[in-house]
Amino acid sequence: MRGKEDKPRSSPLVPDLVIAEIARHDWESIVCGCGRSAGHLVDQLWDAAEGHPSAYRALEGHAFQAGQLRPPAPAVCGVLMAVWSAGPPRLATREALLWTLLALASTEDDGSPYEAGLYGQCAAYIRTNVGSLRLEAVTRPDTVSAAYVDGILELLGLAA
Repeated sequence: MRGKEDKPRSSPLVPDLVIAEIARHDWESIVCGCGRSAGHLVDQLWDAAEGHPSAYRALEGHAFQAGQLRPPAPAVCGVLMAVWSAGPPRLATREALLWTLLALASTEDDGSPYEAGLYGQCAAYIRTNVGSLRLEAVTRPDTVSAAYVDGILELLGLAA
């Protein structure tokens, strides 16, 4: 964990859009699914944004667990969609990112028709770039990525 006096993290692999999305959230005030402050997820999200597939899968138990979303899920989803929006990453990273979005989308909905719970917030982030998700499925049919996208769209009621 970095102290406030440390130089902010930077990487030529992480687009400004993703850096801004990470910085936008008060991670320390969010209770993580593991019971600690979600501040420890920042380094993990940087690793994910740099293209490390294992960093995406490691979000299980923190942003989601056993079919339930945890409080950091919407902020994490926002970062994941910023990574996607910056340009779909290389294949292994792309599949890990889409797997994580599918895991978030396949959790139990905790909201009501009148309020966006954790699920509604995650769905809203995913919907911000549904066009490029669809493009992924169309341009890479019969791939793992396309299957993940199809699952995400189906779960969100956006399947064509």
